[in-house]
Amino acid sequence: MLLTLASGSLFFPGLFALSTWALRRSRPEWTFSDCVMIGTRVVSSVQAVLATGSGILIVRSCSNVISDRHWLAREYVWFLIPYMVYDIWAMYLCEWCRTSDQNLRCTLIFRNFLSQNRLMITHHVVILLILVPVAQKLRGDLGDFFVGCIFTAELSTPFVSLGRILIQHKQQHTLLFKVNGILTLVTFLICRILLFPFMYWSYGQQMGLSLFQVPFNIPFHCNVANGFLMAPQIYWFSLLCKKAARLFDPAQAKKNG
Repeated sequence: MLLTLASGSLFFPGLFALSTWALRRSRPEWTFSDCVMIGTRVVSSVQAVLATGSGILIVRSCSNVISDRHWLAREYVWFLIPYMVYDIWAMYLCEWCRTSDQNLRCTLIFRNFLSQNRLMITHHVVILLILVPVAQKLRGDLGDFFVGCIFTAELSTPFVSLGRILIQHKQQHTLLFKVNGILTLVTFLICRILLFPFMYWSYGQQMGLSLFQVPFNIPFHCNVANGFLMAPQIYWFSLLCKKAARLFDPAQAKKNG
């Protein structure tokens, strides 16, 4: 546990520093703020690939979705804790970079950071204070399969990060941006929305229940927890759909073109 925590504490800040330094060396025409914000996207994407890969390995190894075990289900959570702490700091750093030319006081920058990132900060804090104890202690030796499923929700993150990088460099008119937008919607829908019915269906297959019988045959707090996890995903997906509608709206495209 301590070794994994220490590894994550060194890996994510180190990767950020390395990627930012490499961007500064390879793209001297980019500003420091550009390199910092892209560096944070690189780290988020790498973490997403690691989490998704871990999740797939766990899911594929658990033929019994209730009792089968895989060491990554616990170890990757310890590795993830430093990333969540780092990512809150990275969000603040990006906010500072965006407003650095406005000569704002640090307190105002911090208030803007809290105001504009309320949902994401809440998401990270809930993971650290509630989901980590549940995943590591309260669930006992059961449910590694479902932990693996939750890890795969990160599959959409590299596409989200690429989209933000393209926006940062004003590439919204390109084919790459549109293709990436479609991939973002598809991966987000599959791995962050349909993931929850899939977990219920998998449990039903194990227990001989239909999908619609599962919610009535599992503890109530499991349904509540899944509801709390799914709610922000639906909200974020609605925002993505609105952005996609504007992107493919002919009138808007003509205006931007």
